[in-house]
Amino acid sequence: MPYVTDEPRHAGPLLAGLDLERLRHTVRSGTTLGLDRRREHLAALRRLVVEHEDEINAAVTADVGKPALEVRLTETWTTVQEIDHLVAHLDRWTAPRPVSVPVTLQPASARIQLQPKGVVLVIAPWNYPVQLLLTPLAGALAAGNTAVLKPSEVTPRVAALLTRLVPQHLPPEVVQVVTGGVPETTALLEQRFDHIVFTGSTEVGKVVMRAAAEHLTPVTLELGGKSPAFVDATMDADVVARRLAWGKFTNAGQTCIAPDYVLVTPEAREPLLTALEEAVRAFFGADPRTSTDLGRIVNGRHHDRLVGLLDGHGGEVVVGGEHDAQDRHYVAPTVIADPDPSSPLMQEEIFGPILPVVTVADAEAGVEFVRAREHPLALYVFSSDEQVRRTFEQRTTSGGMTIGAPLLHIVAPDLPFGGVGASGMGAYHGRASVEEFSHHRSVLVKPGTPDTLGVVYPPHPGWKRAAITRLMAPLRRPDPLAPVRAAGRALRGRRRGSS
Repeated sequence: MPYVTDEPRHAGPLLAGLDLERLRHTVRSGTTLGLDRRREHLAALRRLVVEHEDEINAAVTADVGKPALEVRLTETWTTVQEIDHLVAHLDRWTAPRPVSVPVTLQPASARIQLQPKGVVLVIAPWNYPVQLLLTPLAGALAAGNTAVLKPSEVTPRVAALLTRLVPQHLPPEVVQVVTGGVPETTALLEQRFDHIVFTGSTEVGKVVMRAAAEHLTPVTLELGGKSPAFVDATMDADVVARRLAWGKFTNAGQTCIAPDYVLVTPEAREPLLTALEEAVRAFFGADPRTSTDLGRIVNGRHHDRLVGLLDGHGGEVVVGGEHDAQDRHYVAPTVIADPDPSSPLMQEEIFGPILPVVTVADAEAGVEFVRAREHPLALYVFSSDEQVRRTFEQRTTSGGMTIGAPLLHIVAPDLPFGGVGASGMGAYHGRASVEEFSHHRSVLVKPGTPDTLGVVYPPHPGWKRAAITRLMAPLRRPDPLAPVRAAGRALRGRRRGSS
């Protein structure tokens, strides 16, 4: 086996401004162990967002095409809320947690100590270029780490703005920013980090995970996928339609947890489709392209991809369907009823303002539809029937779940945000951020006197053997589940006999 070194590779010309050793030294020196220093860093990050909110709003709007109010709600406000929540609970969340010690080890005490992992790399996507860069950063700083930020190259104005603002508020020994495209990101991933946070597609997530494996670096991957919604006739169709339209068409559908498609029961189908058409008109007017509340598609490549999904879907266009590449990559809010399940529209993550509505027989059929596909990042259930809610909660798996509305679970600060399977791994937000970006060290304290370990020291005369045998007595107790297993075997035998 060749010699493997933990020393970082040379950053090379693509990363000429990056000084990883400086970031590592900050953590190794113990500078970030103190909670006061962590609070200072979080306060500085908060000032960056609050004092430059207008500049941030303008940059995001220019890059992504997102309305200014939407930027405030989904980018700056959520980031500040996360920072404030971390600061408010930092003492409690970082305190050592005592755990019990078995009687065989007494006298002793034990605790779990959270330690900073080191240098955290945050690779952000373009759809929420501020929130999904700075919210993980807040968690990393709260846990006592330093960080490297990689904003998306698809949002160049945001990247340039943060490259300028971050050094004004946070010192380079704590946070550094690297900009660029695929070559720079590839070069970054060749370096050794102590944790990597990536938000983006499943395919690129696999690339990140392979690169992290070279250094055995833990990862947090938020990857998206096709997040379903289920609707039955037990809820008001107008309420459901407004909430679905809001969740789907926010940021022009370019949201990783947006409802990707809707499963609807037959009795709820027509009322829902009618209500969705009315909701689109109420939100964006008769001609949505003139609405100041509707975002645009980020660039021509993604616009062309969405236009391709609109071709050959095999369903009925209930509302929308228009698009215009010359009008800032406009795609109208679109609802498509019962598309072909094998069409690209139903096979690929849509990531745009197109909402397929698929008819299923009942909740059971809806569950099976979801279970037959990869685990989604989010799942939404619109039903007043407790049994239906429990069925989806118990028999499906998703990163998160909201009953009665889309998106909201990501805003609740005490709910971890993360995926499962193809939609990601790891989770952050609130306490989960501190846990995710910390090493959980087990600490056991055994006093020197009395030296109760003497019973296991050799030699082992008869009295020691007897004492050890008594300590091991639980191993010789009857299996506590044996009566249950015996009853099960008897019941199965009676069933076979009766048949």
